[in-house]
Amino acid sequence: MRKFNLLVLNEWLKMFKKRSFFIPYLIIALFPAVIAYISHSFSADAFPSAAAFIKEMLLPTGMGQVIAILAIIGTAGIVSKEHSQGTVKFLLIRARSRTAILASKYVTVLLYALSLTAVTAAAIVISGMLWFQAGGGDTGIAGILQSLLYGYVYTMVYVTFVFMVGVLTNSTGVTIGLSMFAVMMDKVVIYRDFYKYFLFPNLDLSVYGSGQQPPLPGMTLGFSVLMLAVYMAVFLLAGFMVFRRRDVA
Repeated sequence: MRKFNLLVLNEWLKMFKKRSFFIPYLIIALFPAVIAYISHSFSADAFPSAAAFIKEMLLPTGMGQVIAILAIIGTAGIVSKEHSQGTVKFLLIRARSRTAILASKYVTVLLYALSLTAVTAAAIVISGMLWFQAGGGDTGIAGILQSLLYGYVYTMVYVTFVFMVGVLTNSTGVTIGLSMFAVMMDKVVIYRDFYKYFLFPNLDLSVYGSGQQPPLPGMTLGFSVLMLAVYMAVFLLAGFMVFRRRDVA
């Protein structure tokens, strides 16, 4: 386990050394403050309390999509750049299995997404407390934590998709392009019964916690969780199988 943790630490340090590492954190630290100020200044009744603002902003329909996009850009090259720069050869000659190496990269991707989510949550809480009243409304801590979970699941599915595409294509540009297309597509609903088995209508689990109608008839929280689990398993299986069998020139 210690050896695997060192692999994860090594991957994290490689990301940390990039000049652009802190830019996404700066964006997500400032963005909620700007939204809170605009909402308070031009639509003071939009949020009855700071808790209501925090809950809405943590959802995939709030800052969730921004976090997903930043996570996609930040992690798209974690595998493909190793191939383009030729450094993958040095990874594979170590006394570590290909599965362990790729798993360490995936864990790093999840930790990166989690760190973005945590910083965003802190920024949203501070912004909400600054611009909106603490009391009022019926939003509690349980609702806020639920929104936080929905937002992280949304980001986690996307970074898993990005991870798989990066392994399969070995191209950072293609990975970002396909992932951005997917982000745009997840708001499109095709009103056909078969579409509920696709990834996109199942991404936003918050519709089940807010009393909204599911995107399509027959969809439930359990159904969407199952679909997401199946898709993530397929993404990871495809990525690991290709990485283990690919020849490195």
